[in-house]
Amino acid sequence: MEDIALKLDLKAYLDEFRGLFAREKDIFLQGDSHLHFERICELSRMEFKPPLSLKKLDFALMHLSKQGILHLSEIYEFVKIVRYFGYLKNLKFETHLKTWLEKIEFPNGILELSEKFDDKGELKENLDERLINLNTAFKMKNEAIQAEFKKYCYSKSLTPYLIDTQIHLVNNLESLLVRGGFNHAIKAKIVGRSTGGGFYIVPESVEKLQNDLDNLQNQKEEIYYEYAKNFSIFLTKNLLFLKFINNAFDLFDHYSARVLMAKKKDYEFILCANSDEIVLKDFAHPALKNPKSVSLEFKKQVLIITGVNAGGKSMLLKSILSACFLAKYLLPMHIKADESKIGTFKEFDAIIEDPQNVKNDISTFAGRMLHFSKLFTKKNLLLGIDEIELGTDFEEAACLYSTLISHLISNKLKIIITTHHKRLAMLLAENEQVELIAALYDEEFSRPKYEFLKGTIGKSYAFETALRYQIPPNLVKKAKELYGEDKQNLEEMVSKNINLELDLKLKLDEVDKKEQKIDEILLSLKDQKEKNESQFRQKLRDLELKFYQAIEEAKKTIRLKDTKEKQRSLNKANELKKNIILPSMEQNEELRVGDFVKYEKIKGKIVGISKNDALVESEGIKLRVPLKLLKKSGSIPKPSPKTSINITKPSNLGVSLDLHGLRSDEAISRLDKFISDALIAGFDEVIVYHGIGTGKLAFAVREFLKTHKSVKSFSDAPINQGGFGAKVVRL
Repeated sequence: MEDIALKLDLKAYLDEFRGLFAREKDIFLQGDSHLHFERICELSRMEFKPPLSLKKLDFALMHLSKQGILHLSEIYEFVKIVRYFGYLKNLKFETHLKTWLEKIEFPNGILELSEKFDDKGELKENLDERLINLNTAFKMKNEAIQAEFKKYCYSKSLTPYLIDTQIHLVNNLESLLVRGGFNHAIKAKIVGRSTGGGFYIVPESVEKLQNDLDNLQNQKEEIYYEYAKNFSIFLTKNLLFLKFINNAFDLFDHYSARVLMAKKKDYEFILCANSDEIVLKDFAHPALKNPKSVSLEFKKQVLIITGVNAGGKSMLLKSILSACFLAKYLLPMHIKADESKIGTFKEFDAIIEDPQNVKNDISTFAGRMLHFSKLFTKKNLLLGIDEIELGTDFEEAACLYSTLISHLISNKLKIIITTHHKRLAMLLAENEQVELIAALYDEEFSRPKYEFLKGTIGKSYAFETALRYQIPPNLVKKAKELYGEDKQNLEEMVSKNINLELDLKLKLDEVDKKEQKIDEILLSLKDQKEKNESQFRQKLRDLELKFYQAIEEAKKTIRLKDTKEKQRSLNKANELKKNIILPSMEQNEELRVGDFVKYEKIKGKIVGISKNDALVESEGIKLRVPLKLLKKSGSIPKPSPKTSINITKPSNLGVSLDLHGLRSDEAISRLDKFISDALIAGFDEVIVYHGIGTGKLAFAVREFLKTHKSVKSFSDAPINQGGFGAKVVRL
């Protein structure tokens, strides 16, 4: 595990993670990963106190199994576990953790035992009257010792021999420092010599008091041993519970460390799926600062990454392997977990570094062949190979590795490969289980994009990279001539192919956006249709009721005999009829081409009008809508920047900064502001004075300058400007 973590640049991440454990342990979580995942997610939603640091208790448990007696400090380690689980059981956990904690039942007397210790791990004084008396005696003896020393420090007979009036601790004894000849003034025991020739002495009266203290301490230890013996007998009877709770603590410690890491870094957890597919969405390798996140789908068996030098191919390989490694061990990472999918792999392997060195006496190619020979018996392995053709002729490598990889494909290995050689990529690409991905290059700005395009072979841009790093153009031109016109044309075709792929990808993205907009409009229209139908049904019911009431009132006249009553009834029926207002679909305002209109939630611009309909354009989508359903709207607002930045050029800014005497954090804060001000002021070179001293400040300045994105380079200043105690910084 450590070897693969080192190859994948995960060592710093794992070291930081292990630092969150309450006690040292392996990172692997044994048991049902689905259950562990559910518990971790549940714990992530809770606020809780992390467990205190704890010692390993394997030896203590073995000692108890042999009827041994533990020290009180060892017993207190068990007390800390019991107290922590008591705290956890009082938290309001949900399903999985709640069920687990409810099954943990403390034996009779275990909680009472934990109450006999204070928070420092000492036995509480009120447990035993003997301890109260001994502690009181301790206090009195210590006060008496201090009084004796104070008396001697101000003694007229001893003052001429005192080198200072401090009380020194020598060989665990409090003593005075005096000159030679002191024996005329005081009877004392010499316990040491100073470098200046003085004597450390303990007066006889103080020595007697210190002996009394030792006797008191011995009595205390006897009482402690008595309690340790009784507690150990009790713990031996509950040995099975102690073993269980010790393992349970380690399990929760695993959960706690993972959740603390996730909250600290704002990371997410992902559970491995029961497949070998890898789908990453916005994954960022934890070793990178300000990383560009990676999104890709790797559903076949082999992924070949080609393209530009220094374009992130190796880091992409490490990122894919790292994401799978972290998911296997349920470790948090920077990823959109709900949109990602990571398969389950039994093992991980990486052929990344050059195996050639003076120790193993092996060539690069031979070392790689040796590594490959060990892969043929592997199953369910995720393998990464960086610069696969390294160490041999690339034409021979293309044929050899094509055969080897095809054989590994038949063994169902999942493989990620980076290469610059197109022949090898094309040979392998003939297999239907192989996917291609190319690192992209920004030809306008002559630099890698650190982005990747699926389904194509990338161009290496070796000549462009050489020019970027100041190789003379005449040498690059000569190299192109040697490379050959045909191969150069092939490179140009590859470049054009990538550009066409990119254009196609952009157009497909536009189509996807339009489809998404159409889906939104269709959904809105569906909602509006349902709303209109509901309103229509309600209106129809209202009208039917009003017509029914008017007709019923009119029918009354037939049954009435009195003429006046008939007239009143007819008048009432007539009034009811007049109050019935039929719905109207008349257009309230005149609409023209170019007007901005809205139909419920849809806003757009009229681009054409027929007799009763209007053609409305909304975000590139054209809709035909009846004029009577449209209402005028203000112009569609264009998104405006929400942030306004005003930069004021600093005044009275010098080209140097003095950091002498500052703490590292304060110095770095000032240096950061100074560089920002210098950039605004237009300086291209400044000098920073940090001094030599202990070297801490110089180290902090150097590390900060290494990572600052606006610093082109820096070096020690000339001797006349500070030398090693200053840095010349070019911006």
